[in-house]
Amino acid sequence: MFGFYRFASISPILRVADTAFNTKEIIKSAAAAANNGAAFAVFPELSLTGYTCSDLFHQELLLKNCLESLRKIADAFAENGMVIAVGLPLRMFGGLYNCAAFLQRGRLVAVTPKIHMPNQREFYEKRHFSSGRELLKGGGNGLAAMHCPIEGFGDVPVTNFFTVAAGGNLGSGSEVRIGVELCEDLWTPAPPSGELALAGANVIVNLSASDALVGKRDYRRNLVLNQSARCMAAYVYASAGVHESTTDMVFSGHLMIAENGSVLAESKSFSRDTEIVYADVDVERLNMQRLSEGSFQDFDSRDYYARAAAFEGLRACDSLQYRFVSPTPFVPGSLETRDKSCTEIFNIQCAGLAKRLEASRSKRAVIGLSGGLDSTLALLVVAETFKLLNRPASEILALTMPGFGTTKRTKNNAVELAKLLGVELRTVDIKKACLQHFEDIGHDPQNLDVTYENVQARERTQILMDLANSESGIVIGTGDLSEIALGWSTYNADHMSMYAVNCDIPKTLVRHIVSWYADRSVAAIASSENDSALASVLRDILDTPVSPELLPADSSGQIAQKTENILGAYEIHDFFLYHFAKYGATPEKLRYLAKHAFKGLHADEEIDKALAVFIRRFFTQQFKRSCIPDGPKVGTISLSPRADWRMPSDSSFNDWL
Repeated sequence: MFGFYRFASISPILRVADTAFNTKEIIKSAAAAANNGAAFAVFPELSLTGYTCSDLFHQELLLKNCLESLRKIADAFAENGMVIAVGLPLRMFGGLYNCAAFLQRGRLVAVTPKIHMPNQREFYEKRHFSSGRELLKGGGNGLAAMHCPIEGFGDVPVTNFFTVAAGGNLGSGSEVRIGVELCEDLWTPAPPSGELALAGANVIVNLSASDALVGKRDYRRNLVLNQSARCMAAYVYASAGVHESTTDMVFSGHLMIAENGSVLAESKSFSRDTEIVYADVDVERLNMQRLSEGSFQDFDSRDYYARAAAFEGLRACDSLQYRFVSPTPFVPGSLETRDKSCTEIFNIQCAGLAKRLEASRSKRAVIGLSGGLDSTLALLVVAETFKLLNRPASEILALTMPGFGTTKRTKNNAVELAKLLGVELRTVDIKKACLQHFEDIGHDPQNLDVTYENVQARERTQILMDLANSESGIVIGTGDLSEIALGWSTYNADHMSMYAVNCDIPKTLVRHIVSWYADRSVAAIASSENDSALASVLRDILDTPVSPELLPADSSGQIAQKTENILGAYEIHDFFLYHFAKYGATPEKLRYLAKHAFKGLHADEEIDKALAVFIRRFFTQQFKRSCIPDGPKVGTISLSPRADWRMPSDSSFNDWL
């Protein structure tokens, strides 16, 4: 469903050289994986015998028993469509090869021989095995896979690349393409998975036996993560466990499933029991991301497709039991990395503004300060930038421009924030000018329509622009990425500025950064009394409902016009934006993911309503994005027509609804 497939990485209990015992354990753990909905199960390198058999690999009995074991496993799953990848020593073309065998529905689909043979320090693979490099080049003209007669299975393709035959339905797995590595193949300067990914492989499986050394687990994890990111692929890694021979080394049973640089599942180390980890891999997402971000079109993959073996179909996930879907994908998920992430974001914003101030030779930065989240973050960025440039905060000109909907809470917070940061603050009441403008254009000020609202927004922007001219400064834009996506701005008003520092920061991340800045201020209280007051103001701003304050306050003087009551929760819209713009997710998939991510947080009806709003506004408000100001790209999504996003301003959204 929606391109999700469940993969299992398994390290079973093992007895070295006891193929009968190992076969039973493989069948038992594979059955558990199948019962748990896995479409693909990956076992360690040489899992039928154990990796540490050494010269026993040259024993006729062991090699024959491996073929019998392979037949037993195939027969045990003859009625099940799950693919099982097991490792074994296999004789082919007069040589002995360290192979991965792929079984499905009672047949041996193909075998993959290991290419790189480690033969240094504790490893002696060249003593026992030949490299499969030449076998994988294909037979005949190089386009067809070589075939090898294997007892009990007939002629079997020799390949490290698999496709999935289309089964006539979306759950057939036809979008899945598998590349194969065995252990050392990953550790080389040019792993086969790189070329396999260019040829179209979006899932790499690695049958491994990597011994445990101090620090090696972290290094191994980094290898898997980096290679999955470089290949824009899922990487399923299964390594031998503690039941291997400990004559000279110990194995930890490290299991990992990664997707494009992120760990989806990982095992504990040194388990005495069979270990299985599962992950629901989003293959559709990987394929879409490659279309928009990778250089995968620069490789001729036709010969790989010609040499590929084919699975009969893969079972799609019917639930996301083994996948965490973050409800706030723009927000750093780890508290440990929060300071590093927010500091980097802040530095990008400040560096962009510093360059613009220097290039424009501006004497001042002019900013509208509403007491809301966006202008607060923008002012914090401006203040830090002026510190970076060794310029006094007094050169920053902040304007609070109360209108018909301004409340005491937001105005007081704006005044206090400017005072604490040491910037110049001016107050310009816009009500009189707006009433004059209503009279000039013949608008009834009792009619609280869009004209009533936009007149105020444009009056504020006119004041900012004119003051910037008179003060030899530039206007700093405060609008965020969420507002840009939804077109929640007044055209040629808050839509416009001379440099927009928040243009790539979605609302959920704005909140996160302001909260981080408040916490940082609390941490600095010992050095400055100002920091305590600043943190207090920032926390009150964080607690204030998001509002443009363009409609009169309620009878108690509180904000009446609450943006999220009109549009829906910003965290839902940011979620849609992330998966729509980055991965091209369909509306059906957006709804499915959102209901999974927000279960217990937002009702299904709220999600459905927000999705309809998001689609309509994203399409109809493109004309505003087509002419937005300059601003720094911070994350992986930007809606600037000069950066990431280009679309016609008059395109139809009917298909998406």
